Amino acid sequence: MNKKTRTLLNRNLHRDIGYFYVGLIIAFSVSGIALNHRTDFDPQEYTVKTETFQIEIPSDDTQITDDFLKEVAKEISEEEYKGNRKRENTIRLYFEDAFASLDSKTGKGEIEYVKTIPVLGQMTILHKTTNKWWIWFSDIFGVAMLIIAITGMFIAKGKNSFKIRGWWLATLGLIFPFIFLFLIR
Repeated sequence: MNKKTRTLLNRNLHRDIGYFYVGLIIAFSVSGIALNHRTDFDPQEYTVKTETFQIEIPSDDTQITDDFLKEVAKEISEEEYKGNRKRENTIRLYFEDAFASLDSKTGKGEIEYVKTIPVLGQMTILHKTTNKWWIWFSDIFGVAMLIIAITGMFIAKGKNSFKIRGWWLATLGLIFPFIFLFLIR
């Protein structure tokens, strides 16, 4: 393949794959930025209302079973119960559109009803989903991003080419993630 054909193929692949994935690139970028700041705000959902509750806790910790917690869930909410997580003295109950925190010693708790943030909430789900079809699509997207990156390195010619200028910018771009991975944990 001659140089002109190779350059044309690189440009066409770079452009067309970029066009095809532009929506996903924007969605992943915006939701990724939002997820980076999830300690400042929840990018997936917002609280609609909060209620406190008090339940009778069995004196024997072994009686705080999954069945017991299902009954507690029925008492405190009409939302569909999804499951629980126990950590030390805190029990977390998960519902379709709510979650509750319960102190396993005192029986005091709080339930938070939530709604998904329109658009941004759905975009953040793309980062977390384990749907097998989405995983395959995301893997193909990852390969496409590699193609875009590689073909992009060979589009520019002359003083702005990868060989003259781009390699050191690419090297700097690789150094920063490694600094954060290994030095600034």
